[in-house]
Amino acid sequence: MESVRWAFRCGSWSPSCSEWLLAARCVQREEKDRIGQFVFAKDSKSAMAGRLLIRKLITEKMNIPWNEIHLERTPKGKPVLAKPVLHNISQKYNFNISHQGDYVVLAAEPGLQVGLKLVKCHMFVFFFIAGSSTTVDFFKIMKRQFTDHEWKVIKSAGSELKQLEMFYRHWTLKESFIKAIGTGVGFNLQRIEFHLSTKQMNVEEEKKDTKLLLDGEQEDNWVFEECMLDSNHHVAVALGMQDKESCSAFSDPNPARFITLNFNDLVTSAIPLTEEDYEYWEHFQKKAESPSRHIDQEI
Repeated sequence: MESVRWAFRCGSWSPSCSEWLLAARCVQREEKDRIGQFVFAKDSKSAMAGRLLIRKLITEKMNIPWNEIHLERTPKGKPVLAKPVLHNISQKYNFNISHQGDYVVLAAEPGLQVGLKLVKCHMFVFFFIAGSSTTVDFFKIMKRQFTDHEWKVIKSAGSELKQLEMFYRHWTLKESFIKAIGTGVGFNLQRIEFHLSTKQMNVEEEKKDTKLLLDGEQEDNWVFEECMLDSNHHVAVALGMQDKESCSAFSDPNPARFITLNFNDLVTSAIPLTEEDYEYWEHFQKKAESPSRHIDQEI
């Protein structure tokens, strides 16, 4: 079983009527209804692409027919396969999705805990600075989210923009870990500290040399993959060892590369689950475009 890293660029996807109606037919009815409730078209597209990515993974990598897949959500909102289906397969992938800015991304691994976080760096400048007049003021607000070591690295990055980019990088790593362990917002982020071997990330270059300290002790059962999808989008994948059988994949020094898919890739294995609903397209067309200050939410 292989690692899976997929990305879909929602920012450049302007779905046609036939594409949107087909996509809507290929997700569960409750998913379709939830996607239709988003106010902004951007969020509807991201949510739809995320569900199609998950179903593509389950069909093509776990060999479960598209029309037999039923997704549920954990109490914290994470999509998972329904248990009756899980009992019918011998091996399964752990997966996680994230979206922000122009992309939706999915990471999946057999036998490993998986957490995934995507951040569009420059989009978040306004969001983070909005409550403060300067970067310095913002850093004061966020002081408790990072350790003294991490702040030293962030503030020594150079220009104000470089400091913000280093801030985003640490934030992405922390969020990927939190998503992997599934604890949510109650986790004290000062318990985890990241030590970066590579200070500068370049586009289309994968790194797997960042180390995690938990409560001051280095964690050898966790590795972190990082990459830049483009000059603005930073991705971190947290991988946690679950059993000895996962050691070989866990010890691979080469990070998995994200593959960018198009809409046809998303639905190549799809089987429609419902009848065509033209009103769904009409409703989508009436959705507002995302304003400049809109902040993406995990879907």
